Amino acid sequence: MNVVTVSEIKRRGMAAIEEGLQHGPVRIIKRNKSAAVVLSEEEYLRLTGEQPQVRPGMTAMQWLLSQRAAGTRDKAEIDASVADERNW
Repeated sequence: MNVVTVSEIKRRGMAAIEEGLQHGPVRIIKRNKSAAVVLSEEEYLRLTGEQPQVRPGMTAMQWLLSQRAAGTRDKAEIDASVADERNW
């Protein structure tokens, strides 16, 4: 099973996910429960039928920064949530 824990992501960052994606979809585990699944861009596009919108030479950080904000939480809510997660 291709699994990465939240603590490993906190320790290693995106490298933990990128390494796992070399072996297929990555299941993210948080507090011993499945929290999310990360797919490669190619697999996601195959499932959704979308066309890639990445410019050649774009880094992962550039792509992330070019995405629209999807959330509705403000900074204080996010900080409180992160603090709660760190105190478990």
